[in-house]
Amino acid sequence: MQVPGPTMIVTEGQTVTVNLLNSLPTAAGNTSILFPGFNVTATGGVVGLMTREAAPAGTVTYTFTATTPGTHSYYSGTQGDLQVEMGLYGALIVLPAAANVPANCSTGLAASNLVAEAHWGESDFRLSKSAYDHAKTCYDREYLFQFSEMDPNIHSQALAQVTATAGCVAGAPGCSLQVPTEPYHPAYFMINGRSMPDDMDPNYALEYPHQPYNGNPHMHPGELVLLRIIGQGRWQHPFHEHANHVRILGRDGNLILSASDATELAGPLMFTTTTTPGQTMDGIFYYTAKGLNWDMYGHNPASASANAKLPCTPDANGYNTGAPTAINYYEWCQDHNKPLQVAPFGDVAAGGPATLPDANILTNGAWYGGSPYLGPDATVRATGPTGTTPPSGTIANSPSGEAGFAFMWHSHNEREITTNNAFPGGMMMMMLVDSREFVIDESN
Repeated sequence: MQVPGPTMIVTEGQTVTVNLLNSLPTAAGNTSILFPGFNVTATGGVVGLMTREAAPAGTVTYTFTATTPGTHSYYSGTQGDLQVEMGLYGALIVLPAAANVPANCSTGLAASNLVAEAHWGESDFRLSKSAYDHAKTCYDREYLFQFSEMDPNIHSQALAQVTATAGCVAGAPGCSLQVPTEPYHPAYFMINGRSMPDDMDPNYALEYPHQPYNGNPHMHPGELVLLRIIGQGRWQHPFHEHANHVRILGRDGNLILSASDATELAGPLMFTTTTTPGQTMDGIFYYTAKGLNWDMYGHNPASASANAKLPCTPDANGYNTGAPTAINYYEWCQDHNKPLQVAPFGDVAAGGPATLPDANILTNGAWYGGSPYLGPDATVRATGPTGTTPPSGTIANSPSGEAGFAFMWHSHNEREITTNNAFPGGMMMMMLVDSREFVIDESN
């Protein structure tokens, strides 16, 4: 048992066969699976309103060809207002066929990013090198987010009725659930079945045996992060990704292309990605700190540290991409050696090329390294050998001791950033931008 259901990962052109065994309580009745966007052949079971269904203890087989790459969903097609609410949903990811992966996704900057990862001991955990059969859908990392909500009243009534009908015979009078699903008052809002702060814990954390997937994206500056987003509930959830917009590649497995030039993408840049019920989307998130207006690597030519003196040689786009093994690979060179505060706010002691900022400018918190710079020795590089520590004395980032940047990703519906009206909770997480020397482990 898990929520969401297992993520199915297949390859474009493959024939997919899913065998469904109905092990729900007898009173729950039939169940089924819908695979939107595919021509499905269903055999066995019994006839249902939307597809063939598996009766209690019965089976049904679904077969289809994975015709289109991208992110898709699957969910119950039987009494969906109750069964989807109870957790019968999941993700289906179709990877581009190997022959259709564009060549440029393995060359140029894509290859340099792999060199950078390997130099610091990281592995390539991508499912593919591109999201679609298109040269402009390359990516470096990927994360899956399934948004849903839960009305505890519905679950309480379902549990009470299942308990009261335990051992009943299918089809017998009274052996069926009669759970009202309206009015609908959800109090729990979840990403991959978890709420903040649980969604920041690792995948397959032992304390969440029924909710294996976290919602904790990491990246290094300059990497293209593929976001696979699915609206799995009944409500629309406006999800805001801080630090940059998201370029939408496609919806429901359909790549959005220019009507006048099929080589160009036409998906919008979204300030907030709206997770419409039943809809999936793929998008690219990108962070480089371009235009930040201070050197986020804390370079200080007067320092004795070699890292503090690293050069920045701009490429045609202004980034330090010619040195993939350097800590400041992909630095925006226009900000190289710029101090954060030339004239500090208020009465702040002077330091290296910059002083640590006043709380009116940057604040400290559990996911913040205590410095406006990237890297484990960033504070030392910026201020001298004594360094500083976060006022809280704790850093909750993973890996521990990390001094990265944390950007809150959250629902723009204030109610949805709570768990049963308790804040913080619900649909919140942090995008952690890590310095290169921190290994992002996505092995699970």
